[in-house]
Amino acid sequence: MQSPSAQQPPPAPPPPPLYAANNGDFTFVSSADAEELSGSIASPDVKLNLGVGSGEFIKESTATTFLRQRGYGWLLEVEDDDPEDNKPLLEELDIDLKDIYYKIRCVLMPMPSLGFNRQVVRDNPDFWGPLAVVLFFSMISLYGQFKVVSWIITIWIFGSLTIFLLARVLGGEVAYGQVLGVIGYSLLPLIVIAPLLLVVGSFEVVSTLIKLFGVFWAAYSAASLLVGEEFKTKKPLLIYPIFLLYIYFLSLYTGV
Repeated sequence: MQSPSAQQPPPAPPPPPLYAANNGDFTFVSSADAEELSGSIASPDVKLNLGVGSGEFIKESTATTFLRQRGYGWLLEVEDDDPEDNKPLLEELDIDLKDIYYKIRCVLMPMPSLGFNRQVVRDNPDFWGPLAVVLFFSMISLYGQFKVVSWIITIWIFGSLTIFLLARVLGGEVAYGQVLGVIGYSLLPLIVIAPLLLVVGSFEVVSTLIKLFGVFWAAYSAASLLVGEEFKTKKPLLIYPIFLLYIYFLSLYTGV
């Protein structure tokens, strides 16, 4: 007769765990087999994206994390650059060198047979081109007397204002900016004859002829742009003060 212990079946193996631990995962240890367990869980690295598509990440600092947790993350936001803020300096100042060069050619060569669209000097006025012409005329007129440059600029501004008011009184449709640009650009003929006057200064007759030619050249360039068909029989009333204005400009250079 066998003993009761011999008749008992062997114990069943424990069921397989629902979660099998892999390398790098936690291993579950029963409290009966554990002696003293200690450790810590490292905080995850929080990374900040520097820009969409940039592919660059940096680790957020403690202060950054603190601000974001308190709802002040908007202080750390960086606005995208506006493409319009990265314009070249000349474009920011509205300076078109090609346009200025074309207008200079239109003034220096006022003959219609040359095929230039001279009306662009009047219809598309600018400020920097005439200002550069007036400043250059001031330099060659006053031989470095920079304190008198302001006087020539004043004559340009108020002389153009006088021509503008006279043109409007006579019924012309012209803006002050257009008159300012045309009068300024039309100083170029006086700049062209300046070197010639230095060469033939000892020949009084030749010098006088060159001066008259320069004044007529400048006055014709300005008057042909400012005096339109709307003046009809009143054209001489506007051409004459333009002619006097350029005589005065020439006197600032020659001293007579």
